[in-house]
Amino acid sequence: MKTSLSWLREYVALPADLTAERLDQALTNLGMEVESIVDQAATIQGDLVVGRVLTIEELTGFKKPIRFCTVDVGREAPQEIVCGARNFAEGDLVVVILPGGELPGGFKIGARKTYGRNSNGMICSARELGISDEHEGIIVLPAQAGAPGVDARPVVGLDDVLVEVEITPDRGYEMSVRGIARELATHFGVSYTDPAAIEHKKGTADVPYAVTVEDTVGCDRFSARVVRGIDPAAKSPEWMQRRLLQAGIRTISLPVDITNYLMLELGQPMHVFDLQRISGGLVVRRAHPGEKLTTLDGVARVLDAEDMVICDETGPISLAAVMGGETSEWQQGTVDVLLEAAHWDPVMVGRTARRHKLFSEAAKRWERGVDPQLTLASLERAVAILTEHAGGTPDERVLDLDHVAPPAAIHLPADLPSRIIGLPYAQDRIAELLTAVGCTVAGSDVVPPSWRPDLLTPIDLVEEVARLGGYNDIPSVLPPTGASNGLTPAQRRRRSVGRALAENGYVEVLSYPFVAPGSADQLGLPDGDPRRSAVRLTNPLSEEEPLLRTSLIGPLLGTLKRNLGRGHRDVALFETGTVFLPHLAETAPPVLGVDRRPTDEEWAQANTIVPEQPWHLAAVLSGDVEPAGWWGQGRAATWADAIEAARVAISAAGVPDARVTVRAAEQAPWHPGRCAAIVVDGTVVGHAGELHPAVVSTLELPKRTSAMELDLDALPDAQVVDAVHISTFPPALIDVALVLDATVPAEEVRTALAEGAGSLLESVALFDVYESAQVGEGKRSLAYKLTFRAPDRTLTSEETIAARDAAVTLASSRFGATLRGA
Repeated sequence: MKTSLSWLREYVALPADLTAERLDQALTNLGMEVESIVDQAATIQGDLVVGRVLTIEELTGFKKPIRFCTVDVGREAPQEIVCGARNFAEGDLVVVILPGGELPGGFKIGARKTYGRNSNGMICSARELGISDEHEGIIVLPAQAGAPGVDARPVVGLDDVLVEVEITPDRGYEMSVRGIARELATHFGVSYTDPAAIEHKKGTADVPYAVTVEDTVGCDRFSARVVRGIDPAAKSPEWMQRRLLQAGIRTISLPVDITNYLMLELGQPMHVFDLQRISGGLVVRRAHPGEKLTTLDGVARVLDAEDMVICDETGPISLAAVMGGETSEWQQGTVDVLLEAAHWDPVMVGRTARRHKLFSEAAKRWERGVDPQLTLASLERAVAILTEHAGGTPDERVLDLDHVAPPAAIHLPADLPSRIIGLPYAQDRIAELLTAVGCTVAGSDVVPPSWRPDLLTPIDLVEEVARLGGYNDIPSVLPPTGASNGLTPAQRRRRSVGRALAENGYVEVLSYPFVAPGSADQLGLPDGDPRRSAVRLTNPLSEEEPLLRTSLIGPLLGTLKRNLGRGHRDVALFETGTVFLPHLAETAPPVLGVDRRPTDEEWAQANTIVPEQPWHLAAVLSGDVEPAGWWGQGRAATWADAIEAARVAISAAGVPDARVTVRAAEQAPWHPGRCAAIVVDGTVVGHAGELHPAVVSTLELPKRTSAMELDLDALPDAQVVDAVHISTFPPALIDVALVLDATVPAEEVRTALAEGAGSLLESVALFDVYESAQVGEGKRSLAYKLTFRAPDRTLTSEETIAARDAAVTLASSRFGATLRGA
């Protein structure tokens, strides 16, 4: 919002000695972000004076007409100035900048010889002074502008201070001189004159033009006045043009300039229609899908069913509250106008503006909220200014279709501001502060004013008390806190799992939980797979990814591909987060209001459609898990590393290794022959292995890319672990190599060896897999390292060999294993 200090002073009695620093501080304390405060007088350096043209000599022989002038600038001798403009004559008063001065943009003025004559200074145009875009000629001042030599800054409006502030989305009333002036009056404790508090005509039974509002939610108030016979050539007054330009709005025509001026002053956007270009009565309604409208910017737009439009017999002629249409806009020669001021639904306007990418000044105000009681006062002001400068006859009839609901009272407990802010506020002080912003206070009930649609709940009123009472008076102390119970078990588990994977070389990433509809196909999920059923967002961040993920694998593989595309070849990533598994509810959930707490039945029914959101862990890896170097060959990541990542995570979650089983499985998106199910206490909690070649090919990933995913919420709670007694006696190490069918899982053999070896076994680990014709067709050799140790003695060789034989015997009886070389 841009405005000038002189404009603000018309409605608020600001201190005469107000400095830019004090104004900046006041606006900041009121919650406005000050973008700039510019003293226009300082934008032009040096002497800028009024001059009277004494003589004009036309110079010839040049490509363009040139004039050599002598100008009285209040000095002993007239100044000689060369000028190319032709819109002035001898005796006219003009604006002159003398040598040594500097115009906006760093343009320095000096004495120089040009076109064969000496030129000491420059006669200025409005553009050169930075006060408008007009540059067709220089500024010709009125006869009463002053004597030659006086400062020209006040004459051309360069004695003002321009203020630009950024308004927060909840304070639309501040996007006007009326709103900012009211705030400053409250801050400085000075008198305030409301520019909207004027006598105005009320709505009449007989209307000046037929209008029907079909949707009173999208438009709860529509007011209009008619003026006939205006002078189409009438120009906007200079003061209005200057203020519009200072606010960054170009001047167009008197009727349009009036609507823009009042939008800046009062905060009420308006529109002007050419009555001669409207066919039949007007209808305000929602657009029909597929309807088209060419707006004032010349763009043909396809309308949405949520858009509000103003229509005549030919169809839509205006995109309501955003931008008018070409077919009914004011044109040169318009003599009869319909002035419209309405009140539109902020949500509708915001969505329409974003849908059509039309962020007009009007739309910016509507989506923040506009005072619904401004329409008639705005029309009264518009008609008065229009008839004053363009003549015409206003129709005495007034259209006012009013469906505005009065503001509801808010119950504010007397102690709430003190409890929330932390400062004692007497009830009289609270009432004083809230009354200052326009509220009506009756005991504990507060009715907000019509221009404050942001005041809806008691906490909004508390914020006003804190803001007007002074943020600087609120002490910077930490609020009292009770004793904390620390992290929950689930939080500790997630941190432990993440820390364990990071220590094993994985890098944690965070992915958006949104996926494209084709993600399930890319992962090769079969028809009927529950992971294909995903929650669709009503208002997604991207229309290309409207679904919530049912697995962490898809987004994580996208992150892997992005890293590979950036030149990384050896990548190991992991992510923890929620997945969303929807319930297929047969009935729609109840519509819950905010006027009361839902009943237990309503709450339970509403939660029937909330998707399950278990916490998952996923990891992906590609390239070398051990790099090659001078020390020897590296090692590529395989499905076994993915399984090991799952084991590391489960161990970090507090589940003993003895309760974990790994067995062969088939599960998309993994390779059917290289996929393992991770089982804890008989329950499958995840899968790990090498990705299916088709998935790797579809996603353009390296061959042998592996992944794992676990449901952390499915893991049992970590039990209290007793400290293991550490034996001081030496271990006994024995290696066994067993020949079995190649189809027997190595993990099941390891489990059998551990079971058969008994309590003396400390650990068993697979260290070699060997296949050859020597071993036999369809056979392979699995070599395990068995570690035996007793807590109270050194084991004898007989004890160790007996335990080993018992382990081999159980593996032999269960799988037909034989000792290699036996």
